[in-house]
Amino acid sequence: MNRMWAIVERELRKFFRSPTLMLMSMLLPLVQLVILGNAFGGKIRNARLGVVNLDHGEQSLKLQEALQDVAANIRTFYAIPYPDADAAKVAVRTGKLDAAVIIPQDYSRRVLTGDSPQIGLVVNNSDPFVSSAVEGEMQSLVEALNAPRILPRVLQPISLEVVELYPYVAYMKFLLAGTIALALYVSVMIGGGMLYIDDKARGVHEGYLVTPITRWELVLGLNVAGAIKAVLSGVSLTVIGSLMAGLGVIFHVGAVAELALLLVATAIAFNGMMFLLMVRVNDPLVPRAMFGVLNTLLFFPSGAIYPIEAFPRWLRAIAVVDPFTYAVQGLKEILIKDGGFASIERDLLFLVAFGLGSLLLATPLFRRTL
Repeated sequence: MNRMWAIVERELRKFFRSPTLMLMSMLLPLVQLVILGNAFGGKIRNARLGVVNLDHGEQSLKLQEALQDVAANIRTFYAIPYPDADAAKVAVRTGKLDAAVIIPQDYSRRVLTGDSPQIGLVVNNSDPFVSSAVEGEMQSLVEALNAPRILPRVLQPISLEVVELYPYVAYMKFLLAGTIALALYVSVMIGGGMLYIDDKARGVHEGYLVTPITRWELVLGLNVAGAIKAVLSGVSLTVIGSLMAGLGVIFHVGAVAELALLLVATAIAFNGMMFLLMVRVNDPLVPRAMFGVLNTLLFFPSGAIYPIEAFPRWLRAIAVVDPFTYAVQGLKEILIKDGGFASIERDLLFLVAFGLGSLLLATPLFRRTL
């Protein structure tokens, strides 16, 4: 054990002597959290909505006032008057407008006579996020206009009451779990994979074998050192990211213990995976080329950016065996839901089993390369 810890100490000393390396292992995930957390997932604001009023009756003016109320309060869109429907459609097609509302000539008469009045809505559905937000807001507005001013004596027997278990979850909070997992991965990739290949190319590992250090002690020492580096990076980003996202869970003792267990398990899984991938590699350029491929293959199917339920079957199959999936899911359970230890048992079990299994597979391969 003393010989193994000597390897761990050597790896950590080399890591801490390079503050730039430490900073870069956290900078990419932190920048991603700030940029993506504010650029995606927010509510649509100030979409350009063209309004073509061909009726000019009392009910059409009432509809225009409702549109102005949305623009002034909810601000999903703001209304821009257009003279005719063709001009509004061309504006939507050319990108000058995001959508257009067309009020037909007989709209007020149909409303007063109850003759199925209709409102036209032209949307640019090439952008599903903006179009769905405008459609949803317009549907709510139409339902409000249809609601009677005097409620009937006999209420409808069926109704739906929505109860939200958690407050509004901003996208930065949703993204934080994936960002922490990415920080662990980057730390393992830079501080583990790349340094491992560089030392191997310089013959440092062969030098270890001249000493009484056994191959098993060398493998274990390298992996323990890599896991410690990853945990330190994960802890730093968990604290910084939680404060930036406005999550106070890091001040709860129980949640901190659960986060510590999950970070250690994730570091073990990522480090074992990286060691298995790099154990037969000799070219220092290979891990640098693999970084982008692995990042895309592991990070995006994990549900860190978009829910797994929306994936096709083949992409869900990748998510099932992806350690990122279980790290992200476990971190969300603690950071957002505060679900307790029971909610992360399955994730911990998979991550530890994946890490130890990868290490056991990699050890024989490592021995055959020396």
